[in-house]
Amino acid sequence: MPVIDRTAVITGLRALADFLEANPAIPAPAFPFSIRCFPKRGSDAEMCAEIDRIAELLGTEIDPDGLPSGHYTTGLDFGPVRYEATAVLADARARYAAESSYFGCVDPDPIDSTTDPASAA
Repeated sequence: MPVIDRTAVITGLRALADFLEANPAIPAPAFPFSIRCFPKRGSDAEMCAEIDRIAELLGTEIDPDGLPSGHYTTGLDFGPVRYEATAVLADARARYAAESSYFGCVDPDPIDSTTDPASAA
C-alpha cells in the first residue's frame, strides 16, 4: 500500500468538506466515522511507543476497550469525526491470520444426507 503524503491528505479532507458544504443535496455520512493511522510494523513495544507518542501529542489516553482484543489505540473526536491511531499487536495479528487461514475452506451450506454419498453410511 503506498504511503500518502500528509499535505495531500489535508488537502483532500478540506476539498471533501468544501464539496459537501457546497452540495447540500449530497448526503454526508449518517454515522460517526474514524480516520485511522497505524504505526510502521515493528515489535509490540515499538508500535505502542509510537501510539503513546501520538497520545501525548493529542493530549489523550490509551483506550482500554481495545486492549483485550490486541488493539493499542488512542484518538480524538472532532464532532462525529474521530482521528484514531492504533497498533495491532502481534497476538491479534497472529489470531487474525489463523482465523483467516480457513477462509474459503468451510462450506456453510448444510450437507443433504440424501444426496451426499459420504453422509449416507
